[in-house]
Amino acid sequence: MDPDDATPGDPFVHPALFYRGDEEYLAGTVPFLRAGLDGGEPVAVAVPGPRLGVLREALGDAAGDVRWLDMTEAGRNPGRIIPGVLREFADRHPAGRVRIIGEPIWPGRTDTEYPACAQHEALINLAFAGREVSILCPYDVAGLDAVVISDARATHPVLIDRDGERASGDYAPGRVISSYNRPLPEPSGAARMSFDLDALPRVREFTCRWALHLGLDPEPAGALEVAVHELAANSCLHGGGKGTARIWSEDGQVVCEVSDAGTITDPLAGRRPAAMSPLGGRGILLVNHLADLVRMHTGPGGTTVRVYMRV
Repeated sequence: MDPDDATPGDPFVHPALFYRGDEEYLAGTVPFLRAGLDGGEPVAVAVPGPRLGVLREALGDAAGDVRWLDMTEAGRNPGRIIPGVLREFADRHPAGRVRIIGEPIWPGRTDTEYPACAQHEALINLAFAGREVSILCPYDVAGLDAVVISDARATHPVLIDRDGERASGDYAPGRVISSYNRPLPEPSGAARMSFDLDALPRVREFTCRWALHLGLDPEPAGALEVAVHELAANSCLHGGGKGTARIWSEDGQVVCEVSDAGTITDPLAGRRPAAMSPLGGRGILLVNHLADLVRMHTGPGGTTVRVYMRV
């Protein structure tokens, strides 16, 4: 399916809400929530922590009928949001429409995180095509860069602001997916090892030893070890039988990447629940659930997956 193809009559609804301040935020979100609750629809809200309190207070007693998630935790890694937040809720309610507010981009998201955020918003359209799901995505136009707002116009077929609702003339999610599939910047001071199938056990030892040396506590170091092993195993099975692992420290995070000669052709790889992944991608799904951030570049020349863990 072409991400830019909008199917007439598609029951999936994915508007962007452009707001300035609490008044516009509530004017755009509360009626959306109340319409779902009044219609008996399952309703969830995944927004940054401070916004949770604002919405709870505005809904009053009805807040008890909503599932609440702090997006800064549940969606810290944008690659986790579709399988672990949106699909996790929607799939529990397969009969009838499901209504969700999801705010994955907020002031404070870093330049390193943002490309994964933009791709996530574009991929929602593929992940939910044909489903009776409404996902409203608020954007703080006063606090976000103009590039973010421009990308939102490309990733959402419908736009809502103080002037009302309209179709987006800039809708082109496929362009956003491809434009942020960029080669990742070269690190400095990275430790490196090459591996093949016989060397997979050494990848785990290499990752754990360096993760602890670079400042990770044992628990996140263990999670990084598992994540990198999954990626290295994928390289051996699907990426030409071998690859390279590198690890370094960057901006208060330990970063490990795995590169190989393979190409990932499924844009939703790692973003489907495991039982719904006939095309593979389960290893990347596990990595998305373990990591604080996952960045990827893939193309005819090979694939690099970079995993970030906060110190």
